[in-house]
Amino acid sequence: MATDGFTTCLWFESQAEEAAHFYVSVFKNSSIGKVAHYSEGMPLPAGTVLTVEFTANGHKFIALNGGPEFKFTEATSFMIFCENQEEIDYYWTKLTEGGGEPGPCGWLKDKYGLSWQVVPDTLDAMVTDPDPAKAARVTQAFMAMGKFDIAALERAYAGE
Repeated sequence: MATDGFTTCLWFESQAEEAAHFYVSVFKNSSIGKVAHYSEGMPLPAGTVLTVEFTANGHKFIALNGGPEFKFTEATSFMIFCENQEEIDYYWTKLTEGGGEPGPCGWLKDKYGLSWQVVPDTLDAMVTDPDPAKAARVTQAFMAMGKFDIAALERAYAGE
């Protein structure tokens, strides 16, 4: 794995390899890299996966099997900016399948408890529009949504 840029380390109790394969299956431009294992005298049994390097959507990650001490929280999430409703529907379905949980305002948790925001790439322009009425209508509309509905956001933006 290259040393330039950032690599996100994701701490799992024991599902690092499973999770890495899951994320690689969801995102384009993704692959599994090196896998390291615990050796004798380490906190988990020898041979247990320690880390899995992977790339998801071009972003570098290391999945770590570190035990039950730490859990994911909503304080950290990954944002997926989508060009259209088809992309939003795809990511929403893939990331909530198998035990994930839908949330409000485009947020969800996947089956590992990792938080994601699946949002239209036009949302920022709408909520920061110089016309405060347009921005307020869009904000009010998305606050009532779970999975984002681009057509409904566009209608709110237009004042329909």
